[in-house]
Amino acid sequence: MKIAVLGGGRSSEHDVSIASAASVADAIDTSQHEVIRVTIDRDGAWTREGRPVALVQAPGDRARLISLDGGTDDDIDLVFPVLHGPWGEDGTVQGLCETVGVPYVGADVAASATGMDKAMFHVLATAAGIPRVETVVIMHSEWQADPDAVRAQVAEVCGYPAFAKPARLGSSFGISPVPTAGDLDAALELAFAHDDKALVERRALGREVEVGLLGNTDPHASPLGEIIHESDWYDHEAKYQPGGMSLAVPADVPAEVQDRARALAVDAWNAIGCSGLARVDFFLEGDQLFVSEINTIPGFTSTSVWGRLMAGDGYEYPWLVQRLIDLAMERYAAKAAYRG
Repeated sequence: MKIAVLGGGRSSEHDVSIASAASVADAIDTSQHEVIRVTIDRDGAWTREGRPVALVQAPGDRARLISLDGGTDDDIDLVFPVLHGPWGEDGTVQGLCETVGVPYVGADVAASATGMDKAMFHVLATAAGIPRVETVVIMHSEWQADPDAVRAQVAEVCGYPAFAKPARLGSSFGISPVPTAGDLDAALELAFAHDDKALVERRALGREVEVGLLGNTDPHASPLGEIIHESDWYDHEAKYQPGGMSLAVPADVPAEVQDRARALAVDAWNAIGCSGLARVDFFLEGDQLFVSEINTIPGFTSTSVWGRLMAGDGYEYPWLVQRLIDLAMERYAAKAAYRG
């Protein structure tokens, strides 16, 4: 198959995506597939080896990557999006793939959009009975119209300390701790610099643990892993600076907590209708688990958390990449059996 691996993107997570996409492309078995590396620039332009391209629908119900400057065109059998954040992980590129009729790796449009939007995920997770820390969702227009009402609601529902974060961004961009009520205004202004929707959540005073998922209708859940870091909270630097964090797989927790975390991760997967892969993040306070969020395209290098979680069950990185290709084709074939 000809596989277009997409990396980069317009979001703040552009550089993380570039590294993830390169790892995926390098891991694809070139004896079985031809890899076409596509970079989405920060301004949204698509390029292949520096030349402009576009993904379009071609005659015969196929997708084609066409050159925009007279270069080579290629029929595409599968798109492997390795894009983090808005304009890639949020259903937009998935919608393009649906429109041109090409199979693609990972969650579909609705699941991608819901996983990206922490506020929407909060609503669905709560409705599904999935434990969450106390949370307030705030629109920028609400904050501008009546900040005192917002301050009162946060104090009543979440209390302090808390965290404020944009609803639709990853890699800890725009997130800040809110130790006291006096810190709320600045934290919300930072969150609203990235998105017109923000969340304030009670700060869970415990451990940060995660589960990786792989599959379609019946996902495999990895062992529970624990994020260990020396910083005050798991910020962008702790995530991406060398030595900023370490991962213990499996986490040093009772077997009952391991089992409950895996079950809750699958519940979160089902709540948004996910497929392909995901990573579910938790807070662990004592023996109580709270689901923080679900990431439908988590960091994807061989040393990223998702890959290391799956390695805890013996799954090697190249096998995982091929398995995701197979899962994408299986889902595409299953969907084709239904009339649109």
